[in-house]
Amino acid sequence: MSSSDFFWGLGNFIETILTPLDADWGITSLMNTGILLLGFVGLGVWLTKQKKFNDAAKADENQLK
Repeated sequence: MSSSDFFWGLGNFIETILTPLDADWGITSLMNTGILLLGFVGLGVWLTKQKKFNDAAKADENQLK
């Protein structure tokens, strides 16, 4: 078995798994919306934490920057 066979098999497997998303655009739209919302929530959490770290760094003069 060559690596080409492995990757073709993997591609066929993923294509089979994702076939239901092709048939129903409502599910696909819902899935895409969910992924986008999850990404924006993650971005918000990350930016909030980063602001706290930046404020703590400004307050502490002895911290390496």
